[in-house]
Amino acid sequence: MSKKLYVGNLPFTITEDELRTSFERHGTVASVNVITDRETGRARGFAFVEMEDASAADEAMRALDGRRETPNPTTIAIGASTEMALLACMMGW
Repeated sequence: MSKKLYVGNLPFTITEDELRTSFERHGTVASVNVITDRETGRARGFAFVEMEDASAADEAMRALDGRRETPNPTTIAIGASTEMALLACMMGW
């Protein structure tokens, strides 16, 4: 069963390929969606990664949560939804 992860505090320069590569070390990635600003096209600093296997998602979360890509540590949350993305935008994550 697949599992979707919210990934926050990403650098604004992150690409879907870079994020996919980071997560593929822990299992098969079903999809990657880096959220971008609709006017500038620049990454907003968060994304959603769907892993094909729930145990691989858990392993990726343990390995990558708190990793420092920017001055702020990367945040990974399980089962995040559109509501989490809206909250992230409102909080400036």
